[in-house]
Amino acid sequence: MVEREIPAGPTASNSEVDLLVIGSGTGMAAALAANELGLDVLVVEKTEYVGGSTARSGGAFWIPPNQVLTEAGADNSADEVRSYLESLVGEDSARDRWEAFVTHGAEAVAMLERTTPMKFFWARYYSDYHPEHPGGSAEGRSCECLPFDASLLGEERGRFRPGVMEAPVPMPVTGADYKWMNLIARRPLQGVPRVTKRVIQGVGGKVLGREYMAGGQALAAGMFAGLIRAQIPVWTRAQLTDLIVEEGRVVGAQIEQDGREVQVRARRGVVLATGGFDHDLALRQQLQSPILSEDLSLGSPGNTGDGIAAGQRVGAETKLMDQAWWFPSFAPVGDGPVQICLAERSLPGSLLVNDEGQRFINEATDYMSFGQRVLELADEGHPVGTMWLVFDKKYRDSYVLAGSLFPTMAIPQSWYDAGIAATGKTPRELAAGIGVPPEQLEATLRRFNQVANLGVDHDFGRGQSAYDRYYGDPTITPNPNLRPLKGTLYAVKMVLSDLGTCGGLVADARGRVLGQDQQPIAGLYSLGNNAANVFGRSYPGAGATIGQGLVYGLIVAREAAANR
Repeated sequence: MVEREIPAGPTASNSEVDLLVIGSGTGMAAALAANELGLDVLVVEKTEYVGGSTARSGGAFWIPPNQVLTEAGADNSADEVRSYLESLVGEDSARDRWEAFVTHGAEAVAMLERTTPMKFFWARYYSDYHPEHPGGSAEGRSCECLPFDASLLGEERGRFRPGVMEAPVPMPVTGADYKWMNLIARRPLQGVPRVTKRVIQGVGGKVLGREYMAGGQALAAGMFAGLIRAQIPVWTRAQLTDLIVEEGRVVGAQIEQDGREVQVRARRGVVLATGGFDHDLALRQQLQSPILSEDLSLGSPGNTGDGIAAGQRVGAETKLMDQAWWFPSFAPVGDGPVQICLAERSLPGSLLVNDEGQRFINEATDYMSFGQRVLELADEGHPVGTMWLVFDKKYRDSYVLAGSLFPTMAIPQSWYDAGIAATGKTPRELAAGIGVPPEQLEATLRRFNQVANLGVDHDFGRGQSAYDRYYGDPTITPNPNLRPLKGTLYAVKMVLSDLGTCGGLVADARGRVLGQDQQPIAGLYSLGNNAANVFGRSYPGAGATIGQGLVYGLIVAREAAANR
């Protein structure tokens, strides 16, 4: 990774603005929308970097309907989206809240196109996560930002948050590219041209003084570029310590930067966009599950629940605090970060087992449902314990693993030394390496191979959903998610990580934070993971977490602009 000097940025001082936005992930959308409406805006960010969890994400956004989808020929019916959300969300979130999301989504996307240099595209065939529900779409309704040139950030480039992974050569890989890059050994006619295009774009861009990035890096950098262009100041290393309340109204906040505390007055209100409580392990064990024994969240390092706690101190209600955007990942090597696992669970020639050597889930299910099921099993008295992804040599020779091991590359010895990988010529040998009962692992593999030969997973339904099949291997028939395992076996340890928590302050359809009496707290707004999930306990599609933050950025900016 390239080491960059981190600029100090503006020095905090006692100030007065129209709108104070606390948090620089999707909170940047609120700042851009408010500035376009003529408001004087300030963004403050707790960490030394701008971008929040958005910059660490896959970067897709699920905001149907919108003009990007329409122009690409997608099914973009607002009525279908409403049917889908009605069937999915139920009573876990107020109907008017997700209705407002649907109503204002297209306007939010258009606002981002006007106020930033970004261009978007439809990630076609990235299925909704529950396409079998009424109104669900197997073609998907997620969009992404085209690779973005970070050199447009100019002198501010050093203050932009790095991503979770960095390719060995410059190549801005979008989520849509990743699917085919992962299948490059199996579908070279689709994979090779995409990888070649991105390598040429990345390396060629460097020669021309450009720095192309994709995914969440592109989306967050694009919004940051919009802030720079609009001359919206962003304070970094600036932590919220408390809200200022006068006569029952939030009129500003106390901000601490480098040990100095200043007061920022906000004439139109304060927007809490500080993310969730991703890295408050004690609170997560208390509210979510005691099995969360390590801090494995992929959320921004600054997300420790500051905004949620500040809201509670002024009487805000909270909801869904037991929920997170769960994300099963490969275990870290030593003291390193968790390793991304996206397609690997869906690909044929693999299965997941618990510490008893048994399957326990449809491996290809969406990642939030995966985590919810793991926690349900623990609550039911059947904890999964240690999870292992088991696969054979053909699998290892065919697909990318953990985003860094290309087909045929050996699993690093450091993984074996760290105890997160094992191999064996037989199921019994592998069982000894991962500490599971050998007879049970033999029985599990025998049963799995039976259903894989049939092409129908009678036990867990793997491959029945269009979402499962998106990350499958289309060269394998009749089920792109199933193939019997043969020969030498491998196992890599998996852990339950997350993309951030998604319970928080209760907000209404106008983004206003509600108190315990269900009445709005004047002058206080909340969005993104600081607020209780717009979609309740569900994850509608790729980028729904980012999508709701972007849309409510527009909604709260309009509400604040009207609040004189």
